[in-house]
Amino acid sequence: MKMNTAKNAFFRFMKDEEGASGIEYALVAAMVAVALVAFVTPVRDAIVGVFTDIQGALEETE
Repeated sequence: MKMNTAKNAFFRFMKDEEGASGIEYALVAAMVAVALVAFVTPVRDAIVGVFTDIQGALEETE
């Protein structure tokens, strides 16, 4: 009798899909984090380069 109850509980657990959406959100968040890490540094470097060029041009005109 106990084994049958445990078996039924296991099958109910396997059919439950509520946790799947949480896992999907976690995977999306992880992909966003990877994209940010991949693109933030090059964008930052490009912005710093533009402002450095502007600063250099302004110093030349003084």
